[in-house]
Amino acid sequence: MRLSNYTLTPTRINNAKAKARLYKLSDGGGLFVEVSTTGQKTWRYQYRFAGSRRDVKIGRYPEIGVADARARHFELRSLLERGVDPAEVRRQETAERRQQAKDSQPAADQFEAFSRRWIRERLMTRSETYRNQIESRLERFVWPAIGEKPLGGVRPADVLAIIEDLRGTPKTAEGVRQHIQQIYNYAIQKLLVEVNPALPLRGVIEVPAAEHHRHLTEPELGAFWRSVAKQGAHFVTIAATRMLMYTMCRKSEVLRARWREFDLDRAQWDIPAERMKMKAPHRVYLSRQALELLGLLKAFGSEPQAYVFPSVLRAAVPLGDATLNHFFKRLDFGVPDFSPHGTRGTAATLLREHGFSREVVELLLAHAERNKVTAAYHHHEMADERRRALQYLADQIDRFAQAALHGSTVAEARDSTPANV
Repeated sequence: MRLSNYTLTPTRINNAKAKARLYKLSDGGGLFVEVSTTGQKTWRYQYRFAGSRRDVKIGRYPEIGVADARARHFELRSLLERGVDPAEVRRQETAERRQQAKDSQPAADQFEAFSRRWIRERLMTRSETYRNQIESRLERFVWPAIGEKPLGGVRPADVLAIIEDLRGTPKTAEGVRQHIQQIYNYAIQKLLVEVNPALPLRGVIEVPAAEHHRHLTEPELGAFWRSVAKQGAHFVTIAATRMLMYTMCRKSEVLRARWREFDLDRAQWDIPAERMKMKAPHRVYLSRQALELLGLLKAFGSEPQAYVFPSVLRAAVPLGDATLNHFFKRLDFGVPDFSPHGTRGTAATLLREHGFSREVVELLLAHAERNKVTAAYHHHEMADERRRALQYLADQIDRFAQAALHGSTVAEARDSTPANV
């Protein structure tokens, strides 16, 4: 291994102050101190393995001093020199510590074990995607810190340390605090503990006001549609993006669609209740453009159990949410921060401005109906209007895209025939 010319001193680290954004103090050889927005300092080692950049946490300063951090750095570099991923070794060490802790006390008494029980019992009616998101948050941010502790042994200070580490992402920090609070609410109901350690920490992290997803104007929609094809992404990613707009469905509903849900002869797509946010079945009437898109997708697989939008790397799993999110971020059409969810607002606004009724648009968006009897009726209600609305939407998108291509105005590209609904 090459020698590392270390540069940090305890004085320099001690004098490092918190800033508006997280920053690093490099020590050499990939070893650095990460200074959070709260002033907390953490030793980390950054390296490349299998062609990708990775990093592993060594520990907090000053609990781990300069000499100890460099000794640990040498050990991790030695692993890398032998072709071993230091992060994987760290995960194995963490797993071994957890197992030792489990062997030393009843598993049901540990925070991690009970939080898994909370997911099984309290979130059983929520979607698999939602449960996986919650478990992923706990696994990344909570269990490494307090997973091995008995339920009654977690203190507010422990929870505070977790959310302070996440202060740079306030929505995530508050979300994690709420998960811990909900877990302890359930533990109190089960008479396992009497105090909720997350409750006193409400308001510690100030969460910025929620921003509504921006929708596109008609000229912007034309530019967006043109940019989708020019980005150079895989066809499945492009097709999923277009299907979002054609159907006005949510991202998860589109990405996890299976061929068994489609009746292409009748030009309709029936999404089962368990895949819908509102837990009610939803029918989508497919436009000619959507049917053409689905016909092209048949080349990637048409078995009833197969995903319509499979992962580019593994056909057995659907295209990932992150893949679509990153694709939208790469699009360059003059509107920054346009998200997949923004397609619903864009389509809804366009239809309302072109004469379609609020009731039709709400049905297309599959928004919840308060009256359960009415909700059951609405599943198939106004079929002709809904079919006409989605066909009109697809036709208008084509016109706007042509206008963007030829530089004509949107008014020149619009259909001279009104929606007449």
